[in-house]
Amino acid sequence: MSAIPQAVAPGRGRAGAARERAVLVAVDFTSGRPGLSPAARQARASAALDRATRGEAAPETPEPSLPRDLEFDLSLAEFQELARSAEAEIAAVLVQHRPRPDPATLVGGGKLDEIDATARATEADLVLFDHDLSPSQLRNLEARLPCRVIDRTQLILDIFARHARTREGQLQVELAQLEYQLPRLAGRGKTMSQLGGGIGTRGPGETQLETDRRRINARIDRIRQQLEAVRRIRRQQRGRREAVPVPTVALVGYTNAGKSTLFNELTGAEVLASERMFATLDPKLRQLTLPSRRKVLLSDTVGFIRKLPHSLVTSFRATLEEVERAELLLHVRDAASPLLEEQRLEVEAVLQELGAQDKPTLQVFNKIDLLAEGAATPMPTGAIPVSALKGEGLDGLLQAIDAALVADPLMEAHFSIPQSEGRVLAALERGATLLNQSYEGNNVALTAWGPTSLLGRYRRFQRKENNGFDGHIADKSDGKAANNNTGRLSGERR
Repeated sequence: MSAIPQAVAPGRGRAGAARERAVLVAVDFTSGRPGLSPAARQARASAALDRATRGEAAPETPEPSLPRDLEFDLSLAEFQELARSAEAEIAAVLVQHRPRPDPATLVGGGKLDEIDATARATEADLVLFDHDLSPSQLRNLEARLPCRVIDRTQLILDIFARHARTREGQLQVELAQLEYQLPRLAGRGKTMSQLGGGIGTRGPGETQLETDRRRINARIDRIRQQLEAVRRIRRQQRGRREAVPVPTVALVGYTNAGKSTLFNELTGAEVLASERMFATLDPKLRQLTLPSRRKVLLSDTVGFIRKLPHSLVTSFRATLEEVERAELLLHVRDAASPLLEEQRLEVEAVLQELGAQDKPTLQVFNKIDLLAEGAATPMPTGAIPVSALKGEGLDGLLQAIDAALVADPLMEAHFSIPQSEGRVLAALERGATLLNQSYEGNNVALTAWGPTSLLGRYRRFQRKENNGFDGHIADKSDGKAANNNTGRLSGERR
């Protein structure tokens, strides 16, 4: 009896194993845009429809307009980087241009002969296709070629399996792998039937295909139960965090845009920052102190990519809940990438699938140090140029985050605090900016600038003016107190 096709063991690299030789196959279908996925095109159309409904103008950022050949070449270079991230040795790269895919083998008969000859000549261990293959296409190709055949989704799943370190990440990868394998199981026919041994049980029994499907479905159910337990723990942790108003800011963006480097630079963490794709898989949360002394939680998430498998988005929903719950998103973009706009659309397509497309978002243009001197990269209004590697522009980014957060707005308040209340003075000094301190007898008179949640905690020490509390909310436009004093802790107006 054959065994279920085994998934790659998540988190268990093949450090001691020899690198596998791979023949890469990329197909340029001339009837469509190779670099822009259907999900991204749908996201762009939906965004345009929403803008038209609200009567808004089109975005200032240009639509993708790269020449077809250049766009395909960049897409091919990304595919080669995916193969290297999976630790494959590239033996050859084959390209075919055709109007539409062949329903049986994706490529034409002549190209299939060329792939066969190349794989034999290079003694390749596998053939990698930069497209998703249907179950029938996969079976036909494996029957025709002398080595294993891997499509784009399976390649990305292998990379994810290599980088999963936590138990949660390993479960999510395994779930995505099993869901991918389920429709691709090859049956063995009635020759593999299990025959009963008693009266009334003789005859064709469960085929090996049915056995494999049943076992895989049982494993999928078990993994989903375990992931639901992880979600419950996350909800409990999030509930404890939300009891204290500390907003979450999530980094999102295309893979290898520099999110982990930016995360390390802002928080002082030491998470792995690598040029290899999907180096970050398990979510990271670190506390970040803003210029206003407000504290936020910064979340580093997995990078997105063109044609990101739907099963991965579904399986990693527990991890991506930080994106769904975040008050603010930082869309980190590679300012030096020729596919800047295409990558933006792919990220927005995934955010739309997560239901997070309407969240407040800051556009962060990273890697400005890689731009040629004098080169001008078109940036939308409000975009923040930074270089996480060089530490440039981070002060402006922190100020922009400070101004964009609305859940716990900044305010200014005047206090008169007895010197015996050292704990109150220390708490205000830690969490707010103190101005104009002076001594009035046994009291300390001061003006504090900080989060409403903190200053409101000590309102009993605030100076009263006209039977109200002397405090007002910050104006987000410049990060300073609003001159019109539009908000007061007591709810009254001047």
